[in-house]
Parts: sequence; C-alpha cells; structure tokens
Amino acid sequence: MFTMLLDPIAFTLGPLTVHWYGIVLGLAALSGLLIAVREGKRFGLSPDFFLDLMLFGVPSSIIAARLYYVAFKWGYYKDHLGEIFQIWNGGIAIYGALIGALVCGFFYIRAKGFDFWRIVDICAPSLLIGQMIGRWGNFINQEAYGGDVDRSFLSNTLHIPSFIVNQMNVNGTYHHPTFLYESLWSLLGLVILFVIRRRKFLREGELFFIYFIWYSIGRFFIEALRTDSLAFKGPAWLESLVNGLWSPMTTVFEQGYLNPAEGNIRISQLLALLIIIAGIVLIIVRRKMGLAKQRYTDPLINHKKKAETNETLVKEETETTKDDGKKEDNDRPV
Repeated sequence: MFTMLLDPIAFTLGPLTVHWYGIVLGLAALSGLLIAVREGKRFGLSPDFFLDLMLFGVPSSIIAARLYYVAFKWGYYKDHLGEIFQIWNGGIAIYGALIGALVCGFFYIRAKGFDFWRIVDICAPSLLIGQMIGRWGNFINQEAYGGDVDRSFLSNTLHIPSFIVNQMNVNGTYHHPTFLYESLWSLLGLVILFVIRRRKFLREGELFFIYFIWYSIGRFFIEALRTDSLAFKGPAWLESLVNGLWSPMTTVFEQGYLNPAEGNIRISQLLALLIIIAGIVLIIVRRKMGLAKQRYTDPLINHKKKAETNETLVKEETETTKDDGKKEDNDRPV
C-alpha cells in the first residue's frame, strides 16, 4: 500500500531552511494571540498589550522549554552541545514552556499595572489552543508518539484518519498518536473554558487553575503511553501510586516503554499530579481566606493608572488649597 510521509521541511530559501515545526508553533502562537485580543477587548485592553506580551513570552517559553528538556537529558547533550540549539528537531517540554511564559508574564503584567491573576485568566484559553495546535508539530516530526500498536487498532478500533495512521508508521512500526490524544483533550478543555468563563461564580485566577488542572489530568494519562518520557529514579511506593492511578487505562491501553536506566517514574506524570492537587487546594484556600475577591466578569483595574490619577487629583487639590489660601490673604483688609 502506498503511503506518503510528510516532509518536516516546508521550503528552503537559499541557505535558509524553514521547518513545518516552526510554522506550526507560529500558528499556535498567533491563534492564542487572536483569542486573547478578542477577549481582552471586553475588558478595555488594547491588542498591543497582548502583542507585546507574546513578543516577550514566546521566546521566553521556547528557551525555558528547551532548557527544561536539556536539563533532564544532560547525559546526552553534554556530549552533543551543538544540538542544544536545534529545537526544530523537537525536544521541548510543555511544562518548561509554561514556566517560562508565566515568569515572563508575571513581570510584564505587573509592570503594566494589572493584577496577574486577572490577565492569566484571560490568557488561559490562549495557552490551551496554543498547545492544541502546537502538538501537530510533533505529528509532522514523527516524535512524542506512544508505544507500538497494530494498524488495525488505529484504523478500525479508534477510527483515526489514514493520513495520521500513515504518519504514525515509524520505521515500519505503528505507534499511538499521543499528539492527537493530547490535542483532542485540549480542544475539549477549550470548549469548557469558553463555557464557564462567563459564569458569575468564577473568581480571579480560577479559570487559569481550571486550565492547569484539566490539562494535567489529560497529560497524566497520556504521558504513560509515550516512549520518550523524561524520568527519574524514585521510591517504589511512589511508582506503585502512579501506576495504580493509571491502572483504569489498562483495559484499553498499555504503557509505553520506559528505559529503566533513566528511571522508573515519568517526570511529567508526577508533575501533573502535583499540579492537579495544588490547583484544587489553591482554589479552596483562596476562597476560604478571601484572597479571590474579584470575579472574572468584574471590570479590569489598572493600578498603575489609578495611582497616577490619584496622585494627580491630590496635586490638583493641593494647588487649589494653596490658591484659596493666597486669595484669602489678598482679601484680608490692610
């Protein structure tokens, strides 16, 4: 049967080679920007605010994602230093990208005078659609796939389109399209975020926490199918806990191969569990302590401009008081 695999190189311009991976990531960032701009208009934010945020955030997230991946693969990269910069060949970690984006976003948002949680709430759907589209870069590169499967499982059991099935044939062996599972999970999460963000019960920061919880639930179960997971050597009880939580999936799926030399616990699985717990706890604690006072639908306040306005009013009142004092002095009889 004739199958045609996708070429990871989109086109060349002289010495410049443009990879589909980079184009897909660019489309992911652009889609996230458009969604944020549209939602931001409801709160009086200009498109330039999000454009500048993206210009700072995207490079920061890519650098952090690469550093995160390289750090856990240092045993390989210490002998191949030149490959550290070859991100077009894959090898970036989404959790690392999120860390980079959040750190950069924190300082940018604070500098602009807004509440951090209010802005990341607005950006939460953008992050999710970026991940949803970005995963298709893995599809083109034939990476971040799962364990071995039969073609019939993909075509007849899961009813996956043939162009995806063909691309999951790596060196004669078919694999779980884990990129597709995660992309579809993100799509469902995007719909949920769109529905609940208009609800009055939602407090500041909670849409972002829900995004993180949702993504991490999917990542926990999908990560175990992969064969390229970053891992570490952990205690037996933790390994049993993680495997026990994943065990309901064994009725349909088998876990992907994990090299014992690299570890027995997948880092992304453990991190996903911690994020789920932390997200739930933060929502409850912030409500109990009264820290989440504003609602998602409340008007957005620019504290920087508010402070400047208050300072101007105080200055005007002071000048008016001085003028009144001078006027009273002039009106006094000699």
